[in-house]
Amino acid sequence: MKIEVVDKNGSGILHKFADAIGASVRGRFIDIPEKLGEGYMTGFTWGNDLRMMIRNYYINEEIVLERKNELPEGQENVIFFLNGIFDSTIEQEKISVEQPSVFIGMQSVSSVIAMPENTYFRSITISASRSYLKELFGELKHPVAANIISSKDNFVYEIGVSPAMITTASEMINQTVPESLENHYHKLKCEELLCHIFAVLLQREETPASGIHIKDIKSLYAIKFHLQSNLDKAPNIASLAKEAGMSEPKLRKLFKQTFGKGIFEYYQFMRIQEAARLLKEKHLSVSEVGYQLGFTNLSHFSRVFEEHIGLKPKKYSVS
Repeated sequence: MKIEVVDKNGSGILHKFADAIGASVRGRFIDIPEKLGEGYMTGFTWGNDLRMMIRNYYINEEIVLERKNELPEGQENVIFFLNGIFDSTIEQEKISVEQPSVFIGMQSVSSVIAMPENTYFRSITISASRSYLKELFGELKHPVAANIISSKDNFVYEIGVSPAMITTASEMINQTVPESLENHYHKLKCEELLCHIFAVLLQREETPASGIHIKDIKSLYAIKFHLQSNLDKAPNIASLAKEAGMSEPKLRKLFKQTFGKGIFEYYQFMRIQEAARLLKEKHLSVSEVGYQLGFTNLSHFSRVFEEHIGLKPKKYSVS
């Protein structure tokens, strides 16, 4: 199913998307129709400067949502897209889940959001104007923060989901404040999430950021997808640079600027995250996981796993 919506004047896409899929409205909640899946969406708007949408549902049909933004002249909004931020409430063998991550980029370009079938979406999307972000974080001197708040060039950053973010998101989902205080409560929690995001960004190296073309952004995410799909094979950076149409130095620079890690470091990080998932969720043995992810030496696998997770894989699997 392909859906096209226009986000006029920063009004958001929540109700437009709901109308397109035939969802029903329950107060501030929009329930996914049974024919498509299960779960809900909800959202909050605090003027033109701050909006938040919560998605907590799964769908059994692929949906491609094309959003075109028509913001007021002079207004620039930044999107913070927190994927896999809270635990799913549905446990089904065939349901996939989003990989936890936080995507940060400008809202001023058209965007396409792909929602694969049989996938559980557990995300929070925050849209904040740059003037609002400047009020909150304008005193931060870190180049990444400055780039997000004031750069005239395109940018995109991706970071991992921190335990503090998960805690705040969980408190949003399970909040028990009176209905009359919900709006104020969620605004505070929204700002709290932004604080946790900037706290992680401040841990990055303080190196000047380069502007990045939309074509290069697409190439970087194609490389990310390639790494995720080939966790049993070490990346060939020369080959990846050729496919992306970049020099190796440019690819290395833009990849680290975007994801905060070098290509091989990022590949190894994803590899160990998948190993942890296979041990904990699929209950595979240490040797099965190691060999499945391309480790030919299990002692090396155990050492690398402990460096990233803090426990040896055997101990982690039973903890």
